[in-house]
Amino acid sequence: MTGSDGNSGYVVAAYNLQECLHKGLLKTNKQAANGDRCRAKVLTVETMNPNVKRVEYAVRGPIVQRAVQLEKELKQGAKKPFTEVIKANIGDAHAMGQKPITFFRQVLALCAYPALLEEEKFPEDAKQRARRILAACGGHSIGAYSASQGIECIRQDVSRYIEKRDGGIPSNPDNIYLSTGASDAIVTMLKLLVCGEGRQRTGVMISIPQYPLYSAALADLAAVQINYYLDEDKSWSLDVAELRRSLNAAREHCNPRVLCIINPGNPTGQVQSRQCIEDVIRFAKEERLFLMADEVYQDNVYAEGCKFHSFKKVLFEMGPEYSSTVEMASFHSTSKCFMGECGFRGGYMEVINMDPAVKAQLIKLVSVRLCPPVPGQALMDLVVNPPQPDEPSYTTFVKEKTAVLAALAEKASITEQAFNTMPGFTCNPVQGAMYTFPRISIPQKAIDKAKELGQVPDMFYCMKLLEEEGICLVPGSGFGQRDGTFHFRMTILPPTEKLKIVLQRIKDFHLRFTQEFS
Repeated sequence: MTGSDGNSGYVVAAYNLQECLHKGLLKTNKQAANGDRCRAKVLTVETMNPNVKRVEYAVRGPIVQRAVQLEKELKQGAKKPFTEVIKANIGDAHAMGQKPITFFRQVLALCAYPALLEEEKFPEDAKQRARRILAACGGHSIGAYSASQGIECIRQDVSRYIEKRDGGIPSNPDNIYLSTGASDAIVTMLKLLVCGEGRQRTGVMISIPQYPLYSAALADLAAVQINYYLDEDKSWSLDVAELRRSLNAAREHCNPRVLCIINPGNPTGQVQSRQCIEDVIRFAKEERLFLMADEVYQDNVYAEGCKFHSFKKVLFEMGPEYSSTVEMASFHSTSKCFMGECGFRGGYMEVINMDPAVKAQLIKLVSVRLCPPVPGQALMDLVVNPPQPDEPSYTTFVKEKTAVLAALAEKASITEQAFNTMPGFTCNPVQGAMYTFPRISIPQKAIDKAKELGQVPDMFYCMKLLEEEGICLVPGSGFGQRDGTFHFRMTILPPTEKLKIVLQRIKDFHLRFTQEFS
């Protein structure tokens, strides 16, 4: 299993363990053997699931933990070179100040407290949506469990949304699985796919840079991570020749069965062309790979000449040779796009060409966790079934949605231009999604200093940036990168004026950092 964030997580864990031992809060094995065995812990770091110890999730790793600590110190009156910690490490739109879509919150309020249905202040289309959702819930309450696959009328709405998005290509509600965000569905599919031992162990192809959910899930499942590299010199494009190189090398030690694609890309922000998607589908068919299409940023496309193409639409337009054979699952979420409703944990998965016997096993698997959060299901329904032109909430909804996406497009441009004018930075166009992933130049003395401290260089850089400027970013090593290159991921979500301040602080810091280690 290839690690994606160095050993930084282990360093923190080891430090905490040693501190506890020093304070007498834990017993060593030797102490337990010397007459205190009855009080020894059943669950220790030595006896826990080893796969869990291999899990790393850089987006909420040591830097974020330090950021939280700095926030507490500031509240307690500690003097710092900054007055607030700006968390640009994660795509959490509302935490960064984005306002909720009015219609969504109106319907959710009505669902949560149905007595509000008697109030005149709520528009009639919001009331109609709420009544329909509540009628589909046990006891007319979103506090009741739903069917494990999700509420049926919501799955039907998701299918109609997909059909409209894809120009009329049919979608079957029986192939829709509502989920706890897209992450839950992705992990569920990987659980179904991973099997075998030794050289027959399932290999899963993921892009580098990648979203750490994938490497973390593969570590947890003891699957084999197969890295394929995006081409930074060509705006992080995906090349089938690189897929083939990666696949052939992996077949020496595992059984590659899955190809994961993130489009638009996270952390790299690229939007795949239709031709690229066709090439990937042909490759998956030729090599008998199960396709997993992570499409949670499908509304987040900003660059001129770029357009989102769903893998399913392209698959079916390529004809029956592909549409009747290529097995695929695609994923969407309420957390991204213009919604940014991360906390509700709403999402869905659509499966294509899945063996009916496997579908039965999938239903069994999702039934173990009873059901996805019903408020999240309700929110997903509003995303796929928004106000229509003849409804009272339509004008406000379109205005709010357009404003959010326009602001993101502006900030994508501001960020790219700013980094490309800073000495020591190169940044590809932010074609879509919510992040920029610039390449940074780190002096050799800083690289040596990082090694001396047991850190990877971009972790050292980002930690120093946090301590001096109060800006929390995620080092590129947490996502994977080519050897000898260094990056960080920064979200473009802060309000425009605050984003400009962040960019200026990064520029000032980089100049000081370069001078210090030159």
